[in-house]
Amino acid sequence: MKTALPILAGMLLSGCVPRIEVAAPKEPITINMNVKIEHEIVIKADKDVQTLLKNGEDAPLRQ
Repeated sequence: MKTALPILAGMLLSGCVPRIEVAAPKEPITINMNVKIEHEIVIKADKDVQTLLKNGEDAPLRQ
């Protein structure tokens, strides 16, 4: 009886093997994104450049 108990315990524990399964879903993954993107561009210019733009002159800047 002393040897039957470890054998019986071994047989019971050998049937409890954890099973891990990795499978892809049957349906495709859908991601709904409602995104609103707004841009604001600010350009800063020197006073010389601002005066050239206001006057419409094609003269080059002083160096």
